[in-house]
Amino acid sequence: MASTAPNDRDSTKDTGDMPPVMTARKTGWRSIQIRQHDQQLDSKQGKKEPVSPKAEENKEQPEQERENDPSPREENDDQEDVANSNKGENNELSMVLSALRGTVAAAAAAKDDNENKTHVEMLQEPESPRPSRNARADQIIAAAEAARDKAEYNMHNQPAEIYIPEPSESVDMDSEPTTPVPAQFSPQEETTNDKHPDHHHHPQQVHIDLPADKNMADYITPPTPGTPPATNPMYSEELQDQPLEEEPSSSPSSSSPTNEETKKGFQPNTLNPREQEQADETMLKGIHAFFSNSFSEAEASFKSQANDDPLYALGLGTMAFIKALSTSDGDNTEDAISQLTSTYQFATGQIDAASAKKALKDTVSLYITNLMGSNTTGLPTNTAPLPQEVRDKKPEFISNGALRAHVIKSECCLLMAMLHLHQETVVGYLKAGLNLRRAYSSYSLVWQEYKRMGQEFNTYMDKNTISAIQFGIGSVHLLLSSLPPKILKIISAFGWKADKHLGFALLKLCMDGQRIRSPLAAMMLLSYYVTLMSYCPQVLTREMLQPAIEILLEAQKTFPNSALFLYFAGRISRLSRNIPLSQQSFLYTYKVSQGASWAESTMGRLATHEMAFNCVVDLDWASAALRAVELQGQYGSPAFNKYFYGTCMEMLGNRSEAILAFAETTTLLGTKKTQVEQFVAHRIAFFEKSGYQDMDFFLPGFEICYLWNLFPCMQKNELEECLEQVESTLNTIYKREKKEYQVRMLELVPDIPPPNYYDHRAILLLIKANILNCLGCSSDAIAHLNWIVDHKDRITYSKWIMPYTYWESGIVSWYLGDLKRARHLWETALTYSSYDFEYKLAIQLNLAINHAIEIGVPETPTKSKLKGQTTFGRKRLPLSKSNSLHETTAVVQG
Repeated sequence: MASTAPNDRDSTKDTGDMPPVMTARKTGWRSIQIRQHDQQLDSKQGKKEPVSPKAEENKEQPEQERENDPSPREENDDQEDVANSNKGENNELSMVLSALRGTVAAAAAAKDDNENKTHVEMLQEPESPRPSRNARADQIIAAAEAARDKAEYNMHNQPAEIYIPEPSESVDMDSEPTTPVPAQFSPQEETTNDKHPDHHHHPQQVHIDLPADKNMADYITPPTPGTPPATNPMYSEELQDQPLEEEPSSSPSSSSPTNEETKKGFQPNTLNPREQEQADETMLKGIHAFFSNSFSEAEASFKSQANDDPLYALGLGTMAFIKALSTSDGDNTEDAISQLTSTYQFATGQIDAASAKKALKDTVSLYITNLMGSNTTGLPTNTAPLPQEVRDKKPEFISNGALRAHVIKSECCLLMAMLHLHQETVVGYLKAGLNLRRAYSSYSLVWQEYKRMGQEFNTYMDKNTISAIQFGIGSVHLLLSSLPPKILKIISAFGWKADKHLGFALLKLCMDGQRIRSPLAAMMLLSYYVTLMSYCPQVLTREMLQPAIEILLEAQKTFPNSALFLYFAGRISRLSRNIPLSQQSFLYTYKVSQGASWAESTMGRLATHEMAFNCVVDLDWASAALRAVELQGQYGSPAFNKYFYGTCMEMLGNRSEAILAFAETTTLLGTKKTQVEQFVAHRIAFFEKSGYQDMDFFLPGFEICYLWNLFPCMQKNELEECLEQVESTLNTIYKREKKEYQVRMLELVPDIPPPNYYDHRAILLLIKANILNCLGCSSDAIAHLNWIVDHKDRITYSKWIMPYTYWESGIVSWYLGDLKRARHLWETALTYSSYDFEYKLAIQLNLAINHAIEIGVPETPTKSKLKGQTTFGRKRLPLSKSNSLHETTAVVQG
């Protein structure tokens, strides 16, 4: 049936007329048929051999991977819990990290050997003066650790002195020293002050004393949410159209009967800090079991007291949260939001039972200062540490149990906000903003109470709650600092600029504290580094690779075989172009997850998904297609998985199978599409415009490589092979155009329209430019990118081509050393809207522009518009232009 299709190229006939690229695609199709046959035989015999380990047997692996490959007898141990894996002699994560550090060192040595080459010099950090990346974070961490040690062990020591750069803007003298103006800690302003002395004052050193009666809240006080900015009415209407039953109530005191019922249903937590720390030891053991791959033990530990303690309920919510993010499944997301909402209500009930509300004085003061506009940050200006004589009288603070419940409630909102952001929809961004603001408001309340306690905070607050404050506020700042203005405008949650250095410092303190949230803080930092490097591998990988490895090394000391950290090791290895090591890390993650229901459906499928992308990087389309079949209906978007399978079939040369997959993809698309599903729908519609007759002019697998930033992860041989296929496809387009123009030369007014393959050629040229950038031939990409820009009016269907062209042009300028031009081109790309992957590219552009600002790249001034005719004070110009013919006649007659 398929052989009779007019556009089927599976048969071996007429191969002489087949384009060279299709000949290359033919290779590998027979192997995938053999593997599918073997897989069917294995399923009939009842074998449980995973597909992922077998897919690697047809690849030539380095000697190191063969030595580290687990032996077959270890497969029987995969069904055991994670604790047993910790007792083994092999330490998978340490081996991966050792190999990864060797890869990074070898890459650095290779770059040092080729310093005289132009492109490698462009890859180095610019020579412009640059402040230390973590200078401010190191200052904050060191000062906070010193204050913590003094509070715990030697409260009567003399205070230390810390020098922190003063912001360029003057701080109101009437406000508290710990009440910063918006964006006081912004790294952009600090570097701008250093780089542009003509426009800004040089930063001065501020002398800050840390007396014994103060804690770190006296100099690391973050801003709190003030009056929220106005939200776009269009977005508000969209939000109102959506059901909000999963959102927790923002005001627990909205109705008195509900409050009375809540107080009767929940008992206040009356444990003091020391008793609370002792009671939380079971929770700490559960967290350690979870990150040591004993998922069943951890889940049982959390369930044991989930009905009695909101922190244990939060543990179950965190497991559901990680599962939802790992699987990208809508049902799992709803389950996680439901679990976190229940925990939110549990914590709110404890707060109401303890009657722990904000003081009336703070509420009235905050309202007046916001109303008058004198407090732009929303931070209450009357909050200050209590004097020593007041503390000697044992003042009353909000109970530790109530503060703990506030932090748990905030963390639930924070995790729900991340889930909504992950949906990549406008409604998701709106809901994320609501939850972030709700979370940060409660975090700020606890922080203010912590500030009032001074250096005796350990007397009134348990260490896990302090660690939770560091984790929450640090995560909010780090998350908001990485979002572009387009998304921040939709979120509309805060009126101040987030400070990523403050986020780094607080998360590092939380990670070093070895408390309940410490491994979560490590995961947050790793997620930040890996996500940013994946968005901008050509700009940020060099700077962020080493810090990410250092965090992995710290996590490996406590959790040597953690599947979660092995996953991040695989992502980092791929970014360092060590695909065999990355594949090995994901294979370990897959094997460790087998046998546990939660891990197998979460980490196992996530590892399979990542191994599929590794196969794409290796141009092993057959193995990638097998994993796409394995993931269908079990992981991620069904529509994208089917489209991904179709692209693999097309790259292998099986046109009929690819068309069937594309046709089935359209039936899997829902009404509410994510960014990825919108792109898939548009690409299939473009294919169908010509009835799939123009598939010779597409390389859909390479489109995925480009949009998912996989080309920078490839080695030179793979890049050169991709370049050859792109050249062959471009030649095919040229031959088609030549034939169609010959028809127009021989036939008068032909029925066929003139050739219009601008979209096809533009996509291929954009891919070619990216490959040339990865090969170090950036100057060769200039002509191709200029062709796209010159013909932008003819590129009518694929609207994403132009903004991505400006992005790629910025990469070319960056590599060629014209950093100012690169920033200008990236800012130009931000002016486009309403195209596929708009928010994804907006994040990408925002990260690159912020990095350019941090290293001191100046902004390109906008050119003033050319002055036209002037009205000379009149209200309007004449309706008609002067008649040039009459003027000429008058001149001749004169």
